Amino acid sequence: MSNLALTAPSLEEQARRDQIMRLILDFVNQNRTIKLPPFDPTLSRPSDQFALLSIGLEANQFSGSVGPFRYQFEGEEDLLHLIITHRDGEPVATEEGQAIAAFVLRGVPPALIWLRPGNFSQHFYFGHDDLIGNLLIEG
Repeated sequence: MSNLALTAPSLEEQARRDQIMRLILDFVNQNRTIKLPPFDPTLSRPSDQFALLSIGLEANQFSGSVGPFRYQFEGEEDLLHLIITHRDGEPVATEEGQAIAAFVLRGVPPALIWLRPGNFSQHFYFGHDDLIGNLLIEG
């Protein structure tokens, strides 16, 4: 496991996380769907081996990064989906994904978060309403 996954986020990474999570809470409270960004072939392309590795390279309101990792949210009918990948397409250990998810979803009880592990991406699912009243945001 990379020690970078457990390194304290920078002030910029923390501020971006808080901005994204406030927006997600607004969307949840307004019953709006959180969608993946449109694919832009000038910025990224599908992986030759795995799906979803290049999602979130396009600038969008529901993605951020922590160290060498990036995260992307999308909404489903009854769940939110958090995708964690390595910026360079490197493997992401389950523990690394969990460390990033713990930072992004700070305050949400881990027992309410379902993990679907992978080799190059980690996927976390949780109910929209699990954020309300649990999510901790600075300032």
